[in-house]
Amino acid sequence: MLTYDPDVAARLRRLWRAYHEQCSCISLAYDAAVAAFIASRGGTANPRPPRYPAFPDELRGLACGARTRRGEPCKRTDLMISGRCKFHGGMSKGPTSRSGKATAMENLEKRRQRADC
Repeated sequence: MLTYDPDVAARLRRLWRAYHEQCSCISLAYDAAVAAFIASRGGTANPRPPRYPAFPDELRGLACGARTRRGEPCKRTDLMISGRCKFHGGMSKGPTSRSGKATAMENLEKRRQRADC
């Protein structure tokens, strides 16, 4: 039986997030290049898909690891970008109050300014 080591899991989750951020930067650059190509030539483009880095072998089969109601680590392997499964940190429904929505818009502007991949 495998034991759950929180330090190893945290390191793997950081590696998981870094891999997804790297792929996201590649996708953004690819989309910008395709849009520029279409704008310069007009019409449509059928470019080759982007080349992503190889998926690290140590991340294959990475489990969620969040504590379940029983107190055991979650065993699901279908993870979101956060490194958790859809039950333990998946997609948020977003802010509902006016102040929460305003804060979210401010954070979005900060993120757009920081996105110099």
